[in-house]
Amino acid sequence: MSKIEEILALARSRSKDWPYAGAVTPQEAFDLVSAEPAIKLVDVRTHAERDWVGKVAIPDAQYSNVQWMLYPGGLANPDFIEQLNTVARKDQILLFLCRSGVRSRAAAKSATEHGYQHCYDILEGFEGDKDEVGHRRNINGWCKDGLPWIGA
Repeated sequence: MSKIEEILALARSRSKDWPYAGAVTPQEAFDLVSAEPAIKLVDVRTHAERDWVGKVAIPDAQYSNVQWMLYPGGLANPDFIEQLNTVARKDQILLFLCRSGVRSRAAAKSATEHGYQHCYDILEGFEGDKDEVGHRRNINGWCKDGLPWIGA
């Protein structure tokens, strides 16, 4: 079994009857995109979040930003699937990322419902959970794990 197959099997085993394929940790997501150029990370955070907070540093061909919600206002992006269709194939492995792992689950669910076959949530998200004083990046997430990212 290849490293990719091992990670995806583990991701599927985490499923709690989720309507999408499974969930990966930030490290597993990085390992997947590092091992296979066809795997795409879809950052569903707003443009403002990426501009002000930062973004993952992986090859551009493997990274896309398709906002799940729009800024300002926090309204759902009515064009999410249409925009996803322009950057990803339905048979491609897609890893969905948000700030803390909530919007990415919703995006993975929606993409699956629209025919995408291999949708995975990235647990913990880019910044992770809040600590005892309400700050992120201290408990878990892409940044806390020391994975490559570009600051704002």
